[in-house]
Amino acid sequence: MAALEQNEDPLGEDIGNRLRMVRQIYGLTQRELARRAGVTNGAISLIEQNRVSPSISSLKKILDGIPLSLADFFTLNFSPSENVFFSAAELTEISFGEKLSLRMVGRSLKDRALQMLLETYQPGADTGEAMLRHHGEECGIVITGRITVTVGAQEKELVPGDAYYFRSDIPHRFRNQNDTLCTLISANSPPSF
Repeated sequence: MAALEQNEDPLGEDIGNRLRMVRQIYGLTQRELARRAGVTNGAISLIEQNRVSPSISSLKKILDGIPLSLADFFTLNFSPSENVFFSAAELTEISFGEKLSLRMVGRSLKDRALQMLLETYQPGADTGEAMLRHHGEECGIVITGRITVTVGAQEKELVPGDAYYFRSDIPHRFRNQNDTLCTLISANSPPSF
């Protein structure tokens, strides 16, 4: 490995933190990265502690052990631009009367390609006689209770652990025809609301 220079670079701290984050993302220990890159474990440790700043050639050699290009190393964005985690209270309620509750994850996120819902069907709940139909695909897994799912000409009562997956442009309907609460987790792509 080329000689490490003392950390005088204003990006030095960023390089150490970046290297540690990249190494952890790839699931590598300092020792494993050092072995792959052909450098000492101490060299990796010193860089990550921002005690030394590697030359470009030394950094490239280390990144080759991942493998990751210099360009990717410097352009990776580690900060989520939007919320990543949502408490139960932050799920957006999309209610269809008193018997049907749909709680959406991340409704305010821009450019969502996926819609995930926690669906709760009270006894007698029904998405309506008019069958639902929209673009995309959807799937779900029953968590508690029972739900009757109609997709085109097919109909089945699902129990906990049962699942469904279908093209959403096929007319479909959900009904809880039992005397117990039913909950399920579902996903749509693209989002329908």
